[in-house]
Amino acid sequence: MTQKFNLTIDGKSHMVDADPDMPLLYALRDDVGLNNPHFGCGLAQCGACTVQLDGQAIRSCVTPLSAVGNGKITTLAGLGTPEKPHPLQTAYVEEQVPQCGYCINGWIMTAAAFLATKKKPSEAEIKDALSGLKCRCGTHISILKAVKRAATMMG
Repeated sequence: MTQKFNLTIDGKSHMVDADPDMPLLYALRDDVGLNNPHFGCGLAQCGACTVQLDGQAIRSCVTPLSAVGNGKITTLAGLGTPEKPHPLQTAYVEEQVPQCGYCINGWIMTAAAFLATKKKPSEAEIKDALSGLKCRCGTHISILKAVKRAATMMG
């Protein structure tokens, strides 16, 4: 049985008619038509599907629509704009992080939620905050450099 959900995504309201148990990821991609987040593993193990719900990084592939409630969803597209990118987006470009780019969504959204609460993190804290995310291209060192750079830009 379907239900109507009024989702606030990147500051805009979207009405979705779906099963309450449907993963948020499917609503974002299939019903709303967003390119990010990505489907990775479907088991919350890689992070490609990460979005923020009220500022907290969540794995949208395992978060049912019924758990979203009136929360505000932020995707990578809502984090910054080409004219005014988020410091993490700027740092990723400056550190030349992207290779295939598939995992970037998870890394940036998780790091953004972390840096919003931890202004001057140590390298160990950054590694801990990003644990569980996967990058098949092996750009982990560049990712860490970008997150460190963004942390200095933010705070």
